Amino acid sequence: MAWANVSNVLTANVDSAADNPADAREDIRKALVELQAVINGRGAVNGVASLNASTQIPAAQIPTTLVSTTGDITLQPNTARTSFEDVINLQPVDYASLPATPAKGDVAYLTTDGGATSQEQIVYYNGTDWKYMANLATVASS
Repeated sequence: MAWANVSNVLTANVDSAADNPADAREDIRKALVELQAVINGRGAVNGVASLNASTQIPAAQIPTTLVSTTGDITLQPNTARTSFEDVINLQPVDYASLPATPAKGDVAYLTTDGGATSQEQIVYYNGTDWKYMANLATVASS
Protein backbone atom coordinates (compact mmCIF):
# COMPACT_ATOMS: atom_id res chain seq x y z
CA MET A 1 0.00 0.00 0.00
CA ALA A 2 1.29 3.43 -0.89
CA TRP A 3 1.93 5.92 1.87
CA ALA A 4 -0.47 8.86 2.19
CA ASN A 5 0.18 11.94 0.11
CA VAL A 6 -0.86 15.41 1.26
CA SER A 7 -1.51 16.49 -2.33
CA ASN A 8 -4.40 14.00 -2.37
CA VAL A 9 -6.15 15.84 0.49
CA LEU A 10 -8.17 18.63 -1.09
CA THR A 11 -9.82 21.34 0.99
CA ALA A 12 -11.27 23.65 -1.65
CA ASN A 13 -14.81 22.41 -0.98
CA VAL A 14 -14.54 22.05 2.79
CA ASP A 15 -12.84 25.24 3.98
CA SER A 16 -15.83 27.56 4.15
CA ALA A 17 -19.25 27.38 5.79
CA ALA A 18 -20.70 28.46 2.44
CA ASP A 19 -19.32 25.36 0.64
CA ASN A 20 -21.86 22.96 -0.82
CA PRO A 21 -21.89 19.65 1.13
CA ALA A 22 -22.45 17.70 -2.08
CA ASP A 23 -19.24 19.16 -3.54
CA ALA A 24 -17.37 18.44 -0.30
CA ARG A 25 -18.34 14.76 -0.21
CA GLU A 26 -15.66 13.65 -2.71
CA ASP A 27 -12.95 15.72 -0.99
CA ILE A 28 -13.86 14.15 2.36
CA ARG A 29 -13.84 10.64 0.82
CA LYS A 30 -10.36 11.21 -0.64
CA ALA A 31 -9.10 12.52 2.72
CA LEU A 32 -10.47 9.42 4.47
CA VAL A 33 -8.72 7.17 1.92
CA GLU A 34 -5.45 8.96 2.75
CA LEU A 35 -6.13 8.55 6.47
CA GLN A 36 -6.69 4.83 5.91
CA ALA A 37 -3.32 4.67 4.12
CA VAL A 38 -1.65 6.18 7.20
CA ILE A 39 -3.40 3.76 9.55
CA ASN A 40 -2.70 0.73 7.32
CA GLY A 41 0.89 1.86 6.81
CA ARG A 42 1.79 1.38 10.47
CA GLY A 43 4.31 -1.47 10.62
CA ALA A 44 4.01 -2.06 6.87
CA VAL A 45 6.53 -1.88 4.03
CA ASN A 46 6.89 1.74 2.83
CA GLY A 47 4.93 2.84 5.89
CA VAL A 48 5.94 3.93 9.35
CA ALA A 49 7.32 1.81 12.18
CA SER A 50 5.06 1.10 15.12
CA LEU A 51 6.05 1.14 18.78
CA ASN A 52 5.57 -1.71 21.23
CA ALA A 53 4.38 -1.40 24.84
CA SER A 54 7.93 -0.40 25.86
CA THR A 55 7.90 2.44 23.29
CA GLN A 56 10.49 0.64 21.18
CA ILE A 57 10.36 -0.28 17.51
CA PRO A 58 9.73 -4.05 17.27
CA ALA A 59 12.81 -5.96 16.05
CA ALA A 60 10.88 -7.31 13.05
CA GLN A 61 10.47 -3.71 11.78
CA ILE A 62 14.16 -2.81 12.06
CA PRO A 63 16.25 -3.55 8.96
CA THR A 64 19.16 -5.94 9.31
CA THR A 65 21.21 -3.78 6.94
CA LEU A 66 21.50 0.00 7.02
CA VAL A 67 22.17 1.62 3.67
CA SER A 68 23.21 5.24 3.29
CA THR A 69 23.06 7.29 0.13
CA THR A 70 25.70 9.66 1.55
CA GLY A 71 28.25 7.00 2.50
CA ASP A 72 28.05 7.73 6.25
CA ILE A 73 25.80 6.23 8.89
CA THR A 74 25.89 7.91 12.29
CA LEU A 75 24.64 6.19 15.42
CA GLN A 76 24.06 8.76 18.14
CA PRO A 77 22.53 7.15 21.23
CA ASN A 78 21.55 9.34 24.15
CA THR A 79 23.96 7.38 26.38
CA ALA A 80 26.99 8.53 24.31
CA ARG A 81 27.91 4.84 23.91
CA THR A 82 27.07 2.47 21.09
CA SER A 83 27.05 -1.12 22.27
CA PHE A 84 27.41 -4.17 20.04
CA GLU A 85 26.49 -7.53 21.49
CA ASP A 86 28.21 -9.60 18.84
CA VAL A 87 31.08 -9.26 16.39
CA ILE A 88 31.95 -6.10 14.48
CA ASN A 89 33.23 -7.00 11.05
CA LEU A 90 35.47 -4.38 9.47
CA GLN A 91 35.93 -4.67 5.71
CA PRO A 92 39.69 -5.25 5.15
CA VAL A 93 41.36 -2.33 3.32
CA ASP A 94 44.83 -1.54 2.07
CA TYR A 95 46.54 1.77 2.83
CA ALA A 96 45.41 3.37 -0.45
CA SER A 97 41.77 2.63 0.46
CA LEU A 98 41.89 4.41 3.84
CA PRO A 99 39.82 7.64 3.86
CA ALA A 100 41.53 10.54 2.09
CA THR A 101 40.44 12.87 4.90
CA PRO A 102 40.19 10.70 7.99
CA ALA A 103 38.60 11.91 11.21
CA LYS A 104 40.19 11.47 14.60
CA GLY A 105 38.93 8.14 15.96
CA ASP A 106 38.44 6.41 12.59
CA VAL A 107 39.19 2.68 12.83
CA ALA A 108 40.04 0.24 10.03
CA TYR A 109 41.31 -3.28 9.45
CA LEU A 110 44.50 -2.69 7.45
CA THR A 111 45.74 -5.44 5.13
CA THR A 112 48.84 -3.72 3.75
CA ASP A 113 50.52 -0.42 4.63
CA GLY A 114 51.66 2.28 2.22
CA GLY A 115 54.88 0.35 1.59
CA ALA A 116 52.87 -2.72 0.49
CA THR A 117 53.95 -4.62 3.61
CA SER A 118 51.35 -7.11 4.81
CA GLN A 119 49.91 -6.01 8.15
CA GLU A 120 46.51 -7.61 8.88
CA GLN A 121 46.00 -5.32 11.89
CA ILE A 122 43.48 -2.92 13.38
CA VAL A 123 44.54 0.71 12.98
CA TYR A 124 43.04 3.99 14.16
CA TYR A 125 43.51 7.64 13.21
CA ASN A 126 44.71 9.83 16.09
CA GLY A 127 44.10 13.13 14.32
CA THR A 128 47.57 13.20 12.75
CA ASP A 129 48.58 9.65 11.79
CA TRP A 130 47.17 6.19 11.38
CA LYS A 131 48.37 4.11 14.34
CA TYR A 132 48.46 0.39 14.93
CA MET A 133 46.14 -0.54 17.75
CA ALA A 134 48.46 -3.21 19.15
CA ASN A 135 51.70 -1.24 19.54
CA LEU A 136 50.90 2.40 18.68
CA ALA A 137 53.57 2.46 15.98
CA THR A 138 52.88 4.85 13.10
CA VAL A 139 51.66 3.22 9.90
CA ALA A 140 54.21 3.48 7.08
CA SER A 141 52.91 5.64 4.25
CA SER A 142 55.53 4.51 1.74
